[in-house]
Amino acid sequence: MDLKELQDHFSIPGVLGFSEEHGLIRADITAPSANATVYLQGAHITHWQPTGQQDVMYMSKKSDMEPGKPMRGGVPIAFPWFATDSKQDRWQGKPGPSHGFARIQPWTLSFAAQSGDELHLTFTLAPTELSREMGFDKFRCAFELRIGKSLTMKLAVANDDSKPMIVEEALHTYFHVSDVRQVSITGLEPTGYIDKTDNFAVKPAAHAPIVPAAFTDRIYNDTTATCAIHDPGFKRTITIAKENSDTTVVFNPWKAMPDLGEDEWHNFVCVETVNAGRNKLTIEPGKTHVMTSHVTITDQR
Repeated sequence: MDLKELQDHFSIPGVLGFSEEHGLIRADITAPSANATVYLQGAHITHWQPTGQQDVMYMSKKSDMEPGKPMRGGVPIAFPWFATDSKQDRWQGKPGPSHGFARIQPWTLSFAAQSGDELHLTFTLAPTELSREMGFDKFRCAFELRIGKSLTMKLAVANDDSKPMIVEEALHTYFHVSDVRQVSITGLEPTGYIDKTDNFAVKPAAHAPIVPAAFTDRIYNDTTATCAIHDPGFKRTITIAKENSDTTVVFNPWKAMPDLGEDEWHNFVCVETVNAGRNKLTIEPGKTHVMTSHVTITDQR
């Protein structure tokens, strides 16, 4: 749908509208209990701010914001692989794009309705020319959002093929914090991890909260734990509960990147809801897998 069709079919006066910038269409949400922004490219949430709170998502000021380019921040959807593509000749003789094709493809808004103080949205993704070139032509994805004082994100993946489909997936969420050097993360104390900053070394459980102090890129496998980001600067706790996710990733680059300014890395930490690596999914023919992340804010003032 183009901008006018979206407005005609889905606009809700005072709650849901649509706009376009740099060739990207976005949904502009002013629900009674929160403001939010979701781009149709990647079904990408770039902003969620419950009433009375700082923005909960962090977006890089240097992020590419143009068709076909991945955005840095918010909630990128990684699918059908996580991080670097393991197939070296998947597309045009080289690996596919980092974190897959879902985050750089336009999704379709298929449902929008207000329910009390929340706005419910559903975006869908079917095979595209790009996905078919990469060998994915018999899948369907749906991304369901419940936006209000809490945020619920459900990613459903259906296998329409006659053989099993092996995929990875992630909600690669960038949480806005006052200073990553001052926060602590609880919930993963009893779980060992793979340390990508140390040549993928396997590290034992720390039995203590995570207190980031340097470049952090950790893969926690075989965990369904609820995590919490404790932020004394913003005087709040961000809690991330999940369902049907067996991997959690914690990330901060601790430096500038081509699409991240030198003054920006300290304002976020990624706590990601994931199924990847040894927890990758095998979806049987005709079956659907649904992964959920539920984010709540507790004010500590």
